[in-house]
Amino acid sequence: MTLHRVHLTLARNEEYPTGSPAHGYDLVVPLDAAGMLDAEGWKAHSKACTVRRFWQGEEDRKGLLRHIGRGWAIDYDASTREADEPFFKLDKHIFKTGEYVSVTEEDGEMLTFRIDTIQTVKA
Repeated sequence: MTLHRVHLTLARNEEYPTGSPAHGYDLVVPLDAAGMLDAEGWKAHSKACTVRRFWQGEEDRKGLLRHIGRGWAIDYDASTREADEPFFKLDKHIFKTGEYVSVTEEDGEMLTFRIDTIQTVKA
């Protein structure tokens, strides 16, 4: 099992017609040979599966990737049972440069992000 750093940037939307490299997420996730999230790898390395949300004009937010049932979410506060920002069907996505991932942010708005880079990191 290998961990990967996945850099996501905001895809085009109404507010940012060309997208925005100043808004996004950096994820450290376990991927299998097909580029899918590896739930067993996550169990073995869950504390290493981090998320950093960067947003121009705001402080970075750091959290952990959580596997909740069949879904995945970002958890910024480990002292609560609830996750903060769920991903849309992340268990069905292939992580590949140029693909898209959607996150429902804390304000309830679902935003789409483009996978810009994927790099291998040591577990």
